[in-house]
Amino acid sequence: MCHIPVFCWISAAVLETMLGETESGDLPKTLTEMYTRFLLIQTNVKNQKYHGADEIDPKKRSASDTEIILKLGQLAFLQLEKGNLIFYEGDLRESGIGVSEASVYSGVCTEIFKEECGLYQEKVYCFVHLSIQEYLAALFVFHSCVNGKRYVLRAEKSHFGRVQLSELHRTAVDQALKSKNGHLDLFLRFLLGLSLESIQKLLGGILTQTESRSQSINKTIQYIKERIRKESSAERTINLFHCLSELKNNALVEEIQNSLKSGKLSDKKLEPDQCSALAFVLLTSEEVLDEFDPKTYNTSAAGHQRLLPVIRNCRKATLNNCNLTEESCDIVASVLQSSNSTLRDLDLSCNNLGDSGVELLCAGLMSPICKLQRLG
Repeated sequence: MCHIPVFCWISAAVLETMLGETESGDLPKTLTEMYTRFLLIQTNVKNQKYHGADEIDPKKRSASDTEIILKLGQLAFLQLEKGNLIFYEGDLRESGIGVSEASVYSGVCTEIFKEECGLYQEKVYCFVHLSIQEYLAALFVFHSCVNGKRYVLRAEKSHFGRVQLSELHRTAVDQALKSKNGHLDLFLRFLLGLSLESIQKLLGGILTQTESRSQSINKTIQYIKERIRKESSAERTINLFHCLSELKNNALVEEIQNSLKSGKLSDKKLEPDQCSALAFVLLTSEEVLDEFDPKTYNTSAAGHQRLLPVIRNCRKATLNNCNLTEESCDIVASVLQSSNSTLRDLDLSCNNLGDSGVELLCAGLMSPICKLQRLG
């Protein structure tokens, strides 16, 4: 995400504020922490600019602040469900937001341009980045389901009553895994991260904590680990490890990291879920691999498939004799079309890719941002 200018701006705003405080405590370690801090900073900026208020304690956040944040969250969620990144005044009104209310939160929701429609000009709005929309949507869903007792993730949204946190998490995990393009991945990470007590304390009156939720979170962690074992999509599995990070559970990743450091990883047979953990570790490493060959690891064909996303973080990928499937070609093609891929040398020899696999690869190779220099 550090390749995205808006994310750099969010990070800089949060770190500048926190490093300037004498007792800032720990710096954010998860995406949810970062975005929660950013939302609070934007709220303070808004209050100082429009109301002349000094920076206030999050726990004393005004009811009007909470109301507009939840309205923006409702707008974010409804438009995310529809797949809309831009919306009109009518969409704002549907969520009870006045145009002036949206404008005071210009660091979150902004007017982007005016569209010429004959004699009429209609204002168009969007969130400053899709990730902001996903965060606010998660905040709205969490509040509606847990605090408001309204299960908005279900198809029958009129359902009222107590919602178990683990049930909400399970539904969100299942919906995200059904997505082929991963459009709910960040939403899911935020929804899980908002469940932590530390985040709820930061948000003060926006999310009220009614009870200890550690038991529900432990159920969710076990469910995610179960889905990691069963999930066939390498990309969706990587996101599930990001989800465990948001919940501050890194046991499987730490096990792989320790094996890597000790040099014992090549000695043992890796299960598919361990391969997913290894892929996550290698992808989040600051070090770019000179060469990556999944065959150097003792695992099954399913395990090798889960290691494929690692080619995004290497200079040379040796994938000869890897029994690549159409799904494998889809992963390779997505890497070829990625602006931050370091891959320059790719060996695909001795694989029966089939017509559909070759078509996927060609789409990746024809991308204007493909940086590959050698293809075997």
